[in-house]
Amino acid sequence: MLRALVLSIVALCSIAVAAIAGPELGDDLATCRDRQSELQARMDACDRIIADGTVTGKDLASAYASRANGLSAKRQQDKAIEAYSKAIELDPDNVGHLNARGWIYEITGKDDQAIADYNLAMQKRPNYPFPYLNRGSVYMRKGAFQSALDDFNAAIRLKPDLYYAHAWRGRALAMTKDFDGALAEFAAAEKINPQPAQAAVYRCVAYVDMGKFDDAISSCNDALSKAPNYAYALCSRAEAYMGKGNLDAALKDLTTVLGLLPNHVRAHMDRGRLFEKRGNLEQARADYRSAAYALTRFDEIDVAMARKIAQERLAALVPQVAGGTAQAARRIALVIGNGAYRNVHALDNPPRDSKLIAASLKDLGFQSVTVANDLTRDKFFETLRTFASEAESSDWAVIYYAGHGFEIGGVNYLVPVDAKLAVDTDAEKEAVALEQAIASVGGARKLRLLMLDACRDNPFAATMKHTIALKLVDKGFSDIEPSAGFMVVYAAKHGETALDGEGADSPFAIAVARDIKEPRVEVRKLFDIVRDDVWEATKHAQQPFTYGSPPGREDFYFVTASAAPAQPPTPQNAPAKRK
Repeated sequence: MLRALVLSIVALCSIAVAAIAGPELGDDLATCRDRQSELQARMDACDRIIADGTVTGKDLASAYASRANGLSAKRQQDKAIEAYSKAIELDPDNVGHLNARGWIYEITGKDDQAIADYNLAMQKRPNYPFPYLNRGSVYMRKGAFQSALDDFNAAIRLKPDLYYAHAWRGRALAMTKDFDGALAEFAAAEKINPQPAQAAVYRCVAYVDMGKFDDAISSCNDALSKAPNYAYALCSRAEAYMGKGNLDAALKDLTTVLGLLPNHVRAHMDRGRLFEKRGNLEQARADYRSAAYALTRFDEIDVAMARKIAQERLAALVPQVAGGTAQAARRIALVIGNGAYRNVHALDNPPRDSKLIAASLKDLGFQSVTVANDLTRDKFFETLRTFASEAESSDWAVIYYAGHGFEIGGVNYLVPVDAKLAVDTDAEKEAVALEQAIASVGGARKLRLLMLDACRDNPFAATMKHTIALKLVDKGFSDIEPSAGFMVVYAAKHGETALDGEGADSPFAIAVARDIKEPRVEVRKLFDIVRDDVWEATKHAQQPFTYGSPPGREDFYFVTASAAPAQPPTPQNAPAKRK
């Protein structure tokens, strides 16, 4: 959606015209507030104004606000909130700054803080429409449609030509089954501005809900004529085709989306429904798994709805396990070591680390340990799908991954060996989102565990083109919030870099391979021990970090017997160069 762009423009409108305090500073002031200037140049100019110390009051607040807007465009939302907070401290009556900070709170899942900022902006300037528009979007995402409609109505009373207020009011009306009102709002939005595709695609969705599938297809075609390969419109048209029973046409649209965006939540959910209609339940479950497991704090309403449907259908299609006598838990693992990178420097350790971990798991009696090294993008997805199918009949599903990994635009990625990543936006097409690995262990009945020895410097940073809309984290992954029942262990916490060690294997792999063979150590405690061992071995240079936890009503042990398997020789593990 284009909401981020719209609200960024709103935020910039709040920036005041600063007084010129000398030629050089005057140039910086002009650049800082110029929306047409290159983003980094603007941010550098704002930083110089802030550092200069001669600009004060509202003019300094404007510099902080402009800098915050740039940080937000780069997805550095915590820093953007800090900058907007400073702007608000300097200019507390500027409702534009309050509204902009509220939006950043909203997109980071901090709804209470967002609503507080919107409310304060309304109190300070009751005739300012944008806080009503934005608060309404929070309410709509929460399913409080009447409250959302009240806010959209208020925004339109204050600014009748506000395109998104009409488009979103139409969407809310359609969700409450007031389809006549919704269609009128979409027409009003397009009368204001016929160029954006949102009103057309929302109308398409409304027609799908009404059962008017031909009209829906026509509206989606209209949206696609304005925005070719628009994933939202392709998914909506696919739903219309499914409504007509034309599953081949629907599959073609969904295949197009997933070819461009292989981690797309709604496309996976829709394709799951399509395969379920065809009776291909194994493929349906695979797509539902890909859509079901959220690692984000914030989803737009359509993504949230798609996840919910996928979770419900996945639960309904759980394979039935035959009864009988009690058996030992079935434990399976997938061990990946990506080292032979083709377009950046190769990594020596991952294939060796994967061999060490796989041998340890086999020694512990895992019924299936699959080693898959140097995976290309297509092979990576294929391997995860195969493992996910096997996980459905298992009690434990464990993945260990060593290789390049990093975060782009709020999404964590594992990097196949054939990735090029000339532009940061290529990550969605060329890399594998961590959520796909999460999904592949999701079918296991009990323990779902991922170990990621991948917090290494981004090898593409020097040559990758950075877009305005995305911020690349050069070191490692960002923090995540896995769903209940999942455990994700990073070799190094957010912002840190995993080390190779001086021996043949990494400190994390060595610690894991050794510590999982200790008898009667519950898995939660086990990774605390791994953390401490790596911390000590690297002389406090690397600290693993665990997110999530297994189900709380059961303890999990890699070794339950009183005697542990024989220990392999311990390689040297002092820290050395970074991967």
